[in-house]
Amino acid sequence: MEVALPTIFCLVGIVLFLLVVFLANAIRIVPEYERLVVFRLGRVLDRPKGPGIVLLIPVLDRARRVDLREQVREIPHQTAITKDNAGIQVDFIWYYKVIDPTMSVLQVGNFELAAQGMATTTLRAVIGGINLDDVLSQREHINITLRTKLDEVTERWGVKVTNVEIREIIPPREIQESMNKQMSAERIRRAVVTESTGTREAAINVAEGEKQAAILKAEGQKQAAILQAEGERQAQILRAEGFANALERIYSAAQNVDQKTMTLQYFETLKAMGMSPSTKYIFPMEFTSLLENFTKGSK
Repeated sequence: MEVALPTIFCLVGIVLFLLVVFLANAIRIVPEYERLVVFRLGRVLDRPKGPGIVLLIPVLDRARRVDLREQVREIPHQTAITKDNAGIQVDFIWYYKVIDPTMSVLQVGNFELAAQGMATTTLRAVIGGINLDDVLSQREHINITLRTKLDEVTERWGVKVTNVEIREIIPPREIQESMNKQMSAERIRRAVVTESTGTREAAINVAEGEKQAAILKAEGQKQAAILQAEGERQAQILRAEGFANALERIYSAAQNVDQKTMTLQYFETLKAMGMSPSTKYIFPMEFTSLLENFTKGSK
């Protein structure tokens, strides 16, 4: 019995289609940053599959992809009550990484939803044990506490919480206004302290300058006095030397003057004294001896 050619083509097409469907369900290409958790007849295989080409048995195998890269998730603003009963708004982001793909699939149904609920609950618990001032000033402490508590919970899911960062803390309006006033007062105080410090340093610099000026002035006066005294001493020495030289010259000239010259000079002096009408003539006792010497010399 001969089979019609169209029937053969139809059968070949069906076989090719089933082969393509089989290969599409059997062959999986897994990137380096992913793993496949394979369930065969409902039981998980010992080890995750990948990376590379993974062959699955259609119908019998069911695969779940797990991303091994570090992920970041944002927790929107959450209302939390501090230890001193102040309501604040806090939002933060947290980073996690799947360490055990099999555990992340078997131990929790929706890991991200469960982790988000755990993060908000942990945040309220941490904030509830801290005063408002500490919440605003100790963000790093809160980050470390949140990361530690989240990591303790997610560890059993095969997930590692690598970091937690608080982005914004919004205190109540009245507290924010009081904080603004406090910061304004603090800025004014710092300005006053800075101004007073500048004034003090300026006064110190002026006093130091005056001190140095006084020292330099006194040193200058000292040097001037020394130079003046040295000049006077040199002048006195020069005057004394000049006077001594003059005396030596007078003495040397006097050695050559005779008695007659001295007598004539004496008479010239008396003559000059007698030119005034009020002059009184005084004849010393040695006048006669002078005349005698003069007459003897004329003879």
